[in-house]
Amino acid sequence: MQQLIKILRLSRPLYLLLAALTYFLGAGVAKYLGHPIILQAFWLGLIGAVLAQMSMDLLVEVFRPINEPIIVGETIGNRKAVHDASLFVSIAGLTVIAVIVFLLLKEGHPASSTWFYLALSLLVILIYSVPPLRLIDKGYGEVLLAFQLGFFIPSISFILQSGGYHRLLNVTVVPVTFLALACILALDFPSYSEDLKYARQTLLVRMGWERAVPLHHGLVIMAYVLFAFEPLFGFSLRLMWPAFLTIPFAFLQIYFLRNIALGAKPIWNLLTANAISIFGMTVYFLTLTFWLR
Repeated sequence: MQQLIKILRLSRPLYLLLAALTYFLGAGVAKYLGHPIILQAFWLGLIGAVLAQMSMDLLVEVFRPINEPIIVGETIGNRKAVHDASLFVSIAGLTVIAVIVFLLLKEGHPASSTWFYLALSLLVILIYSVPPLRLIDKGYGEVLLAFQLGFFIPSISFILQSGGYHRLLNVTVVPVTFLALACILALDFPSYSEDLKYARQTLLVRMGWERAVPLHHGLVIMAYVLFAFEPLFGFSLRLMWPAFLTIPFAFLQIYFLRNIALGAKPIWNLLTANAISIFGMTVYFLTLTFWLR
């Protein structure tokens, strides 16, 4: 049981929840455009998306550098046990995904464009966590994770229901991906000193906080600007207005990071909760809008 709890924690339940949420967003866009929800494809795809995200996070632990502890205060025996369990669960997850793809193929659900996004998603998982590339150790992992959560997962969900792509999905998931990257970048700040200690090349460490703070602000502002420009692409702003309900949280986040950059004492729990709220609530409000219209 203790081993299971460790694996669940290492699989980052927060990212699993966000993956499920963005998956619902993609299906919601398809429903709004008039495509009937294919329940079998929907639920199989949801399981596959969550398992893909779980495998992505667990493979990080499988190939974690030897100088970094997986669990604080662990022994060599504990590390090996966690390593072996993470490897087993991630392989099992990828195997189940392969079975899901086979079942969808058997039922004739996946369109040709689905294979393209599935291949890109698998590529992202591998180069994110597995050597020799393992971009999570080179300061680019956050970018790949943001694309996985904000772009690839909702795109796959949409195509499973619609059989093709649509510009409404594109103009929705691009600003969502910007918010995802801003959220993940903000989540790097509480562990910044520990990342420096173990020489972890996170995006924040690679850039330095002096450049990362303006980047965060730019990503957040650009996301809302893109939402506001929806009418230029032929869609009513009434469709996207729920995204602007999170603007107060966005301004609060910019205020928090600005104060931290100026030397104020950080409140990490509040910063973390607010960063998650901006991304999570924006996706939730948009998802609710598409499903109910």
